[in-house]
Amino acid sequence: MIRRPPRSTLSSSSAASDVYKRQVSTQSTGTPTSDIMPAGSSAGYDRHITIFSPDGRLYQVEYAMKAVKHTQLTAVAVRGDDSVVVVCQKKVPDKMLDPTHITSLWRLSDNVGCAIIGHVADSRFQAQRMRQEAADFEYKYSYPCPVDALARRMGDVAQIYTQHAYMRPIGTASLMIGIDEEFGPQLWGSDPAGISLGYRATSVGAKETEAKTILEKRLKETPELTYDNTVQLAISTLQTTLGMDLKPTGIEVGVVSASNTKFHTLSEEEIDAHLVAIAERD
Repeated sequence: MIRRPPRSTLSSSSAASDVYKRQVSTQSTGTPTSDIMPAGSSAGYDRHITIFSPDGRLYQVEYAMKAVKHTQLTAVAVRGDDSVVVVCQKKVPDKMLDPTHITSLWRLSDNVGCAIIGHVADSRFQAQRMRQEAADFEYKYSYPCPVDALARRMGDVAQIYTQHAYMRPIGTASLMIGIDEEFGPQLWGSDPAGISLGYRATSVGAKETEAKTILEKRLKETPELTYDNTVQLAISTLQTTLGMDLKPTGIEVGVVSASNTKFHTLSEEEIDAHLVAIAERD
């Protein structure tokens, strides 16, 4: 007959085993196991895009928004009375690169353009997807895709990316501009969470919070937003936000106006003329 040890012996050996495991964990990490993952942290909840944390957050979406700011670029857009302007920084990371191939402005269709700030490869993919959606809309409905329809569609696509575990959010934020035949100048923004909204003026990127604060004040001080005032408001806001004097080679300016509904970028000479006007005014 097999004689089993008393229960007191089993419990004491189990307790000794637990103590030994805690000692090993403390020696290897310098921190007790119970202290490694404190309650309320993002531990485990940032591994999957489809899992909400206990406080209702999707950490992967928040990380994608941080990726937008990681590029250290900022874009500012302003909607005027008869035009829309978007201005963004232009940084060449390597002197061996051709500056003409470095851009954050993309033509999506003849009348719609956008600034995309964020991960470079994701920006290129996002621009191609926008072009495809705009072309599909025009093929289906036989008229050019409006800015608001394109922005809402891209917001829906971005939101789908937050529902499937085999996808990841696109690490970019977009500012789309264009002239609508019915509603006039249009400015829309879209982010990795899938939120698409129309704006009078806004900013995305590393210093978007500071830029929005400046825009809010200056919009009240500029009652009439003509074409020149709109361009200079966007450029001066970016200049103040960065705290440095901008050069024509250091920024890109995309414009759509009622007199020229085609999306186009300003040349360095045109940008320099606006910078001179801002310096003389200040």
